[in-house]
This record gives sequence, structure tokens and C-alpha cells, in this order.
Amino acid sequence: MASLFFRTGRSAAERWTHNYGSKIVAAISPAALCGHRLQQQRNLSIHEHLSMGLLKDAGVAVPRFKVASTPDEAFKYASEIGQISGAPDVVVKAQVLAGGRGKGKFDSGLRGGVKLVFSPEEAKEIAEKMINHKLFTKQTGKDGRLCQKVMIAERLYSRREYYFGITMERNFGGPVLVGSSQGGVNIEEVAAENPSAIIKEPVDIISGITRDQAVHVAKEMGFSDQCIQKAADYIIKMYNDVFLKFDASMVEINPMSEDNHGEVYCMDAKINFDDNAAYRQKEIFSLRDWTQEDERDHRAALADLNYIGLEGNIGCLVNGAGLAMATMDIIKLHGGTPANFLDVGGGATAQQVTEAFRLITSDKKVNAVLVNIFGGIMRCDIIAQGICAAATELDMKIPIVVRLQGTQVDDAKAIIASSNLKILACDNLDEAARMVVKLSTIVDLAREASVDVKFELPL
Repeated sequence: MASLFFRTGRSAAERWTHNYGSKIVAAISPAALCGHRLQQQRNLSIHEHLSMGLLKDAGVAVPRFKVASTPDEAFKYASEIGQISGAPDVVVKAQVLAGGRGKGKFDSGLRGGVKLVFSPEEAKEIAEKMINHKLFTKQTGKDGRLCQKVMIAERLYSRREYYFGITMERNFGGPVLVGSSQGGVNIEEVAAENPSAIIKEPVDIISGITRDQAVHVAKEMGFSDQCIQKAADYIIKMYNDVFLKFDASMVEINPMSEDNHGEVYCMDAKINFDDNAAYRQKEIFSLRDWTQEDERDHRAALADLNYIGLEGNIGCLVNGAGLAMATMDIIKLHGGTPANFLDVGGGATAQQVTEAFRLITSDKKVNAVLVNIFGGIMRCDIIAQGICAAATELDMKIPIVVRLQGTQVDDAKAIIASSNLKILACDNLDEAARMVVKLSTIVDLAREASVDVKFELPL
């Protein structure tokens, strides 16, 4: 299911970050992109069957479904659902956290992560080619995502299909309902080719959604007269009993449909949640599947670090999202490519800095590291202690360039100078970026030639 949200109306800063990896947009707050320092923001994504369960619990109609971990379970559940529905047809859906499943390909050779089958035997056969195999889509990258479960869902016959979603939108200063008559297709293409087909209805965050708004959206989406009221009921329930209740950052249904009997169903669901609400949504956040995410992201979350792996070879350790982006930019300006986005925040400890270096150096492509700290709340001497501890503990062989300015900077320089470690200090950011790019190039050339390079500091 392609996602419309956060992919339209990008600011210049967001388009810049997209060049380095679209995940940066989700990892820092919109206000940070405008120059204001705010805390990091991550969004929890849960599997489709869990999202469908939340909709069902909220009183929203969804197809009958069960989740299978083995091909034999797929056979069993397909048989059970077929007996209840009176038809053997079911849909087998790979449970991976990635969009574009329908057009993906498994390493087993199977094409498509959403398959219509016509018997329990066929459900088992398809499940065998999905479970414990990797699915590759446009969103998974070259590494793919391992499918460990499949959802066996009842086949329903839709007369019309629509798109519906709820998200927070800066242009409206709060929640907005998004709908379209063109559901069940790539909604991004619809937005690009026919923007008028997308309707948006802002909701007052204080007074909440009204029935008139829900009815209006249902009508504009194109629901038939006999289905408008039921569709409006479900829109209200999704807003109140899912979006608000669970601190969701996005609820997306593609498609939301109606059948020949006047029934309305949510056929697919994707729900994301704001990590800032984790302390009050413990049950929801216990559903997180870390096996679907980069191991480094897991480690970063445990250490409360804002880390995103990228494709370059120069590791970055910075405090502040804006400064991190500027640091990546100046590395690019001098011909280098950043290997990560890493913001240690304003209250990092020496232990967190050490863990940050572990994350950076776990990427084998990294040839050099640039540390750029502007000490305000964050004290430079704390960073220096962490750098020295990490360089010693990890026995780092690659060059480290450090640029420190601000609180306790003299103490920080003294700590680095007395450490006898091969850490190059610079006062000027431009000079530091130029140096780290040159050192990275040297290391890269040496690796290509299978030559060991050792760096010695001048006396």
C-alpha cells in the first residue's frame, strides 16, 4: 500500500534531506527543519494484521482474517475462513513492514506479496514461498525484509474502492482527513497526476470531528447514498477510537470499499504511532517488531540516539538536527558522502557517545568520522570523554576529526590532547570537513589496494 502522507508539499529542506535518505524527514521534527531545536521524533509502524485488529476493536468492519506462521497454519486458517464465508477463495498477504508489497518479489522466486488463492492447498503453497523468505520492494532496498508471518484474509467482492487516511498536517495546524474516489491504486500517482482527486478536511483538535464533516468526506469520496452514513460512522470511529485514542500519527486505509449489499469495509490498514507517546501507549509499543528494522535503529533507540544509516563513507556525530544536516551538507560540498545522520541530543552522556561510535563503526563502509559539537546545553568535555573512551574501547583504526566549540571547550581540548589518541582537532568546521573528506579518500584508496594505512599526529 503506497503512502500519500509526508510525500507531497515538501519544503526545500525536506527535499534536500530526501537526497540523503527519506527516513531523515521522519526522524526529525518539521520545526527542526525550520531552524528550531526540538526533540527527535520517530514513528512506530506495526504489521497490517495488528492495525486491522485495532480497527476491528474500534467497531470498524474488516474482512475475517487470521495470521499464520507456518504453511500448515495457512492451510488450516484458509479452510476455516472458507467454511465460514462459504467460499474457498482467500487472500494471502505477506506481513512485512514495507509498502508496495503487491509489486514486490521474494527470494523464493514468487512475485507479489499479496496473492489471491482459490483453495487451502494453494494458500499453503503460496505461504511456503513467503514465510521465512525475503521480500524486495521499492521501500525495502537491496536487503529486503524477512517475512515471518502471513495474513489469511477473507475475499470480499468490492463494488467500489476508495482511499481514506488521517494524519497531522502542518498546513492545517492539526489533524486532517484525506480521501479520494480512487482507492486500491498507488495514491502517490493519483496525487501527482490528478491532485483534484484528493480531498482534505481539517479537524479542530480541540472540538474534535463532527458528523457533518464525516458525512461530507464520505460524499466527496464517492460513497453511494446507501453507504454514506455507515462510511461516516467508520470515519468517526477511526478518528476517535484509533487516531486519538492511541496517539497515532497516521491512519491509512487503501482501499476502503463498499459492496453490492451496502456494506462498508476497510480492506487494508496501515497505522503509525508517535514515539513521543510511548510512555502512555505501552501496550501499543510492545507490538513493535524490531526484526523488521535495521539492527542499528534498535540499538539507537535503546540508547536514545537519533541515528539513521545512509549510503556514504564518512561517519557523523553531531548534536542537534539542524547542525547535523548542515554537517552532512558541508561534507557533500567538499566531495564526501555522509554515512549516517546521528544527533546525540542536548543531554548525551559519555556512555551514549561511546554507543554512538559503536553504531557509526558498525558500518564497514565508514572510512573516517567527523565529530561536530556546538556546546550549549551539551558540554564539550562530556563529548570528549565519550570520544576518548570509544576510541580506546573500540580500538578504532580509522581517523577521527573533531570540531568542538562552546561550553567547556578548553577542558575538552585538554582531555583529547592528554589522551595520546590519534584524534585530529579543528576549530573551523570548513577545515574539519575538508580534512575528513581527504582522510576518507586516503583510506578508501588504501582499502582498494589492500594496503594498511596508519595515521600519525604531527609533533
